[in-house]
Amino acid sequence: MAVVKLEALSKRYGGNAEASVRSMTLTIADGEFMVLLGPSGCGKSTALRMIAGLEPISSGTVAIDGRVVNAVPAKDRDIAMVFQSYALYPHMTVRQNLAFGLKRRRMPAAEIEKRVASAADRLGLGPYLDRKPHALSGGQRQRVALGRAIVRSPKVFLFDEPLSNLDAALRVTTRNELIKQQHDLGTTTIYVTHDQVEAMTMGDRICIMNRGEVVQIGRPLDVYRAPADTFVARFLGSPPMNLMSGVLRRNGADHAVEVAGAVLPVTGFEAGLLAPFADRPITVGIRPEDIYESGAQPGCSAPAAVSARVAAVEPLGAETLLVLSLAGQAEECVARVGRVSAHSHGDAATLYLDAATLHLFDPQTGRALPRAAG
Repeated sequence: MAVVKLEALSKRYGGNAEASVRSMTLTIADGEFMVLLGPSGCGKSTALRMIAGLEPISSGTVAIDGRVVNAVPAKDRDIAMVFQSYALYPHMTVRQNLAFGLKRRRMPAAEIEKRVASAADRLGLGPYLDRKPHALSGGQRQRVALGRAIVRSPKVFLFDEPLSNLDAALRVTTRNELIKQQHDLGTTTIYVTHDQVEAMTMGDRICIMNRGEVVQIGRPLDVYRAPADTFVARFLGSPPMNLMSGVLRRNGADHAVEVAGAVLPVTGFEAGLLAPFADRPITVGIRPEDIYESGAQPGCSAPAAVSARVAAVEPLGAETLLVLSLAGQAEECVARVGRVSAHSHGDAATLYLDAATLHLFDPQTGRALPRAAG
C-alpha cells in the first residue's frame, strides 16, 4: 500500500492552446479508494496515465510513498492498471493471463501458481481457469483483468472506466465485487469514471474535474450536500439539482429570496456573506428530493409553497418524477416524489420547496455561497 501525492501536475499536448490537466494537486491516503469524476475530456484519464507512467508529465510531480516517480518507467512504479477494454490476451487461457505478468518478472513457478490460485479463489474464477477470453462473459473478463492486477500485489491500483463496456445489470454486480475486493485488499486505489453513481457508491472520496482542473474534493455525500459550484451541483445527482433564477432580498435582519413567484426564507447562511448580494440576482438550487407534493411531509422542515404547472409525469416504480414549469423560469424543474403522484400532465399544482435545503450561487461565477458553520 502507498500514499500517492500529485503536486501541480499538468499536461499540455503540443499545439493545444489549453492544457489537458492544469495544476492538479491531490493526495490519496494509504489504502484509500479515490474516484476521479468528470465529463468526457475533463482530463481525468490523462491524469491517471501520468500517474501510471504511460503519459509524459509536462510539469509538476507524482510521488508514490514519498518517492517522486516522474522519471521512473511504468514497469518500475509498482502499480497495476485495469483498462476499459480489459486488455486480455485472446490466445491465452485465464490461468495464463493471470500468470503472464509474473512470468515476465521471472517469479518462481511455485509462487506464480500460489498467487494465481489465490486470486482465482477471491474472484470466483476457479471454474474458468482453462477457458480463453472469448468463452467468458463481460463480467468474467473484467474479473480476469482485476485478477491480473491483484496477483502482482502492487502498491497502487489504477482503474480507467473499467465498467463502461458492461450492461446496466452487470455493471451493478461487478461494481459491488470491486468494492468488496478493495475493502478486503486495502490497496490504495485511484478509479476514473464519468458515472456519478459509481463515484457516489464506490469512493471514500471523490475528486471532481472539469476542463482539466480540480473543482472539488470530498466525501461523496459531503460533495452532494454542499457542491462548490453550479457545475458540481448539476453533475452530481440524478436527476441533477434544479437551478433557478431569483433575487435576494433583505428581510429585516434576515434575508429571503424571490423565486418562481414566491418569497422563500433563507436560513443557514452568514448574514454578512449574503449582504453583498442583497437586491441582486441570485441562482437558487434545490435537489429534486427536496420538493414535495404536500408541506406536511417527514423531512420537510421548512415548507414553502410555489405554484407550478405539471409538464410531465414520469413513474419509475419506486418513485415518480414530476417535470414542472415554474413562473419566471426558463428551465423546467424536476421533483422526486412518492411511488404514486396525485398529479397528471397539464395540472396546475401547488408544490412545496424545503426552504431549509436551498443552495445559493453567485450567478456571475457559479460559486456556491457558503453556509454558516455548524
